[in-house]
Amino acid sequence: MRSTPFAGVLFVLAKLRVETLKINGVQKQFPAGLPQTLTELLKQLDINEATVVAEIDGKIIEKQNFAQTQLSNGQVVELIRFAGGG
Repeated sequence: MRSTPFAGVLFVLAKLRVETLKINGVQKQFPAGLPQTLTELLKQLDINEATVVAEIDGKIIEKQNFAQTQLSNGQVVELIRFAGGG
């Protein structure tokens, strides 16, 4: 099988692709790579797990599953925060 002169270029371009998540309707880029789990995403966003309900691609994620919930490029994440008040 012959290699083309473009094979290396295509490999480099694939590695340069920035991964993204759509969070609350806003496309967010992760140049260093996506957080692996929902828990890691919340830490990066400085959101306390106890004060948020999370939905990924239309499915509500239970709090006890945040640390096991893997994230993938292009997913849609909705985060609803609770706020006290009176």
